[in-house]
Amino acid sequence: MGNIQAVQFHPEKSGATGLSILKEFLRPNSLGTKVPARRKASKLAKRVIACLDVRSNDKGDLVVTKGDQYDVRDHTSSKEVRNLGKPVDLASQYYIDGADEVSFLNITGFRDFPLGDLPMLEVLRCASEKVFVPLTVGGGIRDFTDANGRYYSSLEVASEYFRSGADKISIGSDAVYAAEAFLQTGVKTGKSSLEQISRVYGNQAVVVSIDPRRVYVKSQEDVPFKTVKVSTKGPSGEEYAWYQCTVNGGRDSRAIGAYELAKAVEELGAGEILLNCIDCDGQGCGFDIDLVKMVSDAVTIPVIASSGAGAVQHFSEIFEKTNASAALAAGIFHRKEVPILAVKEHLVNAGVEVRV
Repeated sequence: MGNIQAVQFHPEKSGATGLSILKEFLRPNSLGTKVPARRKASKLAKRVIACLDVRSNDKGDLVVTKGDQYDVRDHTSSKEVRNLGKPVDLASQYYIDGADEVSFLNITGFRDFPLGDLPMLEVLRCASEKVFVPLTVGGGIRDFTDANGRYYSSLEVASEYFRSGADKISIGSDAVYAAEAFLQTGVKTGKSSLEQISRVYGNQAVVVSIDPRRVYVKSQEDVPFKTVKVSTKGPSGEEYAWYQCTVNGGRDSRAIGAYELAKAVEELGAGEILLNCIDCDGQGCGFDIDLVKMVSDAVTIPVIASSGAGAVQHFSEIFEKTNASAALAAGIFHRKEVPILAVKEHLVNAGVEVRV
């Protein structure tokens, strides 16, 4: 049949411009919707993403919460899960406010059977009816065997999320295990969740979420992993650090660095990397520039900077100093400390190309 290339366009996920195109198709004799004049883009626009960590609180209600270095419980005697709002309501508001994408993370997904998590699937269905930008969902995307002995492949799990309204699937722990196996053997088995889903749905539908923790070393030769010279020295004056990856919501450390993991998952079929940092999570002091620069320089796929945003300046800083394609925030948006519109306006004034 020769070489064939195809492009899939989702106008309903393209904001005002996409919706106006849809209206032209439905009402060809109408004048259409006027779209505000915009600056001519000179390069790929940077994205601002709102992230919602979703889990059940102690009363059994599905809520949006936010961690402090991955701890989502209040530092009070009650130790209750922080409740920052309802998932669909917040996602809808972020779309209205100008978020380029919305990401849902089911932060208890690694413990439970995701296809039995009917409330989370319903959240996706309802959000997709109100939010017309790409939706990403993560948490528990892996092979499962339920209580009755029925086996479900990661592809089946992902397919249910896609049918419920997700545009992208985020894989965390399972991608770490797949990368470790690949680096050890050099063989792509095609059986990992990452490989299965990217093969069926395309690389663009698969995001790998990396959760590293900074480990200071005195010398680059101290560890067999990629190190960087850090901007701020360690507690004992260390000038270098490597970033050790974790699994199971940051609970368990693995013998693989963020650099090595990023390179491996790109090779296995990831279309994007969501780069978190446990040390910066919830601190509001800015993204980890050293980490994001190291990884975004190492891969050709887009890198989303996550963890640490506390002010509009942190967004322009990450785009000016690294090759990150997008920046993600959660708590500052949930608590209305920094509106998405303020971030967009600051980036425009700073000369950063964004979607407005």
